[in-house]
Amino acid sequence: MPVGLEAWFNQVPPVTRAWISLCVVLSLAVQCQLVTPLQLYFSFKAAFSNGQPWRIITTFLYFGPISLDFVFHLFFFMRYSRMLEDSNYAHKRAEYLWLLISSSFMLLLLSPLVTMPFLSSSLAFVPIYLWSRRHPDTQISLFGLVTITAPYLPLALVCFSWLLNGSWRAAAADLMGCAVGHVCWFTRDVWAREMSGANGFWNEAPEGLKRLLGDPL
Repeated sequence: MPVGLEAWFNQVPPVTRAWISLCVVLSLAVQCQLVTPLQLYFSFKAAFSNGQPWRIITTFLYFGPISLDFVFHLFFFMRYSRMLEDSNYAHKRAEYLWLLISSSFMLLLLSPLVTMPFLSSSLAFVPIYLWSRRHPDTQISLFGLVTITAPYLPLALVCFSWLLNGSWRAAAADLMGCAVGHVCWFTRDVWAREMSGANGFWNEAPEGLKRLLGDPL
């Protein structure tokens, strides 16, 4: 890895860096035919009845074959996940990881509604949505063509994904991620602000996870 690229990669916060690395490695493994997508997708029957629990994780790590859509989702996830982790979750690795874990759990429960075998793009939209709601006044130049404010970013990316794929299924997966992101934003920001004692198990990382990642209790 070139020195400049290695230095840049090391500046990416740890949770985002780990997720991006696993996504790239898994896509390369599929590209090299070391594994197949059929071994990675999620279904309740395969994961629980057939004893293949790894599917619970790999469904969030595979963005499909290396293509324009792969680059699109990975780039925007990395950009806004990094910005969210650097700003709102600086020195709170356990809190950010718990956000992704709890979001993943919600997506798994919702997955039968849209029959999506892979939930990576859905999960990628959770930090994008959360960042956009926490920085409502930020101006964003989208592809150098149009300038929008941050709250409109998720919808704009969903529309672009739809055009890129030419299928409503891609938009449905991204919209499901936005819906889960809205729940996370509401429970962590709005509900916690309006209701005293609202930070419970669902919103706050367990102490065991904090100890594991070296975060203050």
